Amino acid sequence: MDEFFTLDELKEAVAEVRQHTDLVPEVGLILGSGLSALAKSVEGTVELPFNAIPHFPVSTVEGHRGHLVLGTLENKPVIVMQGRAHYYEGYSMAQIGLPVRVMALLGVRTLIVTNAAGGLNMTYRPGEIMIIRDHINLIGMAGLNPLRGPNLSEFGPRFPGMNNAYDPALRQLAKEVAVEAQIVYQQGVYICLAGPSFESPADVRFLRIIGADAVGMSTVPEVITARHSGLRVLGFSGITNTLIGEEGAPPPNHEEVLEAGKTLVPRLETIIRGVLRRL
Repeated sequence: MDEFFTLDELKEAVAEVRQHTDLVPEVGLILGSGLSALAKSVEGTVELPFNAIPHFPVSTVEGHRGHLVLGTLENKPVIVMQGRAHYYEGYSMAQIGLPVRVMALLGVRTLIVTNAAGGLNMTYRPGEIMIIRDHINLIGMAGLNPLRGPNLSEFGPRFPGMNNAYDPALRQLAKEVAVEAQIVYQQGVYICLAGPSFESPADVRFLRIIGADAVGMSTVPEVITARHSGLRVLGFSGITNTLIGEEGAPPPNHEEVLEAGKTLVPRLETIIRGVLRRL
């Protein structure tokens, strides 16, 4: 397992991508569980499987296609990750953050992250979009931070702040687009757990008490890496189910996550396209 990466190793991944295209992407997108279909909207695409890129983590989870797609969307040069790697798959936090480093070196200045998440806030309904306004890095508090190890000062400082990790101006654009398109949205706090087991009813009650509105197993390590790299970030959670926190409630499952993606993809595409047009 690669605990840390040098700048030279990151540049090896960048060189492989540049062998296949001279596109300089301005915006990066990371697509979560069941949301890979968004990449079909990208025009003039060049596709690379993750396993063809040096040091890139390869997703093993259903609903994560594992391809890097480069092209244009709303006339903006973009790089899209169809799927992502997770800590629970056995990867280090450095490996999870590596694709964001590669995006930054390729030219990306704005990162849009998406995920499928369980709704902790009882007012949320499956199929709704939550614009992420902040996160709780629960696994990072326990020591699993993507910035652990030697600091790459070429990207950012040893101790980066996470105030306004999710860019307020980008969030405002997303809200304006959603209102114009009559898409119901929420705005809340995402909490990242390690997984892969789903939360117990007691977990759910605890997470709700500490202020989380939606829960998942991704996104936060990528956002921390992006902010350390100086990227602006916009984040979306697709709410796949409502977590009750009672012993008799039906347990969540990955199938409902993928099924909810069918509803969420067109809504997310509308908002993301609208934001890109306004950038």
